[in-house]
Amino acid sequence: MSTLLPSVQIETAPNPAAAVIWLHGLGADGNDFAGLVPELDLAACLPIRFIFPHAPSIPVTLNNGYVMPAWYDILGTQLQRVEDDAGIRKSAAQVEALIADQVAKGIDASRIALAGFSQGCAMALHTGLRHANRLAGIMALSGYLPLADSVAQERSGANQATPIFMAHGVQDPMIVLNRAEASRDALVKLGYPVQWHTYPMPHSVHPQEIADISLFLKAVLK
Repeated sequence: MSTLLPSVQIETAPNPAAAVIWLHGLGADGNDFAGLVPELDLAACLPIRFIFPHAPSIPVTLNNGYVMPAWYDILGTQLQRVEDDAGIRKSAAQVEALIADQVAKGIDASRIALAGFSQGCAMALHTGLRHANRLAGIMALSGYLPLADSVAQERSGANQATPIFMAHGVQDPMIVLNRAEASRDALVKLGYPVQWHTYPMPHSVHPQEIADISLFLKAVLK
């Protein structure tokens, strides 16, 4: 069995009965979103374990081969035209291992939510839609649907009705709004229940978004 990715873990109370696996963006690490946990105000929920894994460091082509934490390589600015299929699938296997570890610790898959920002958003969508068992929810923040042409063939029926929270900044210069909208539309066309939110922000997180994430997690992890 492969070694689990190192991660930052935070439990909202002892003996967690639910989990959120939250994937960071390009060049960041698991600490990036850990500070948000207190702001989510989840004290009324059942105890939750947050897992913020660190992506491995790899050379990123778009950044002149500079080695940085990344879930997959970015081969060019046309994200949907040239994608690192092998890298995305390798990271998906690592995320699947994190899910399996939580299940082994006694948390049912239906009590596990996948979340991600930017590249992490892409991985949460890619992995969640293909996961063999029903998940609690998927949070897709400031990102896009990768390998979109393969979803219809590879998706798992177990997560056809899994709630998907999608959020994007209308001023995002990194992943432009219409890229995210195209991903939303592709998911809706496939029948997924997408909750779409936009915020007046660039490639970042908005206070209202944090409040909306809190409501989403309270709904899917109740």
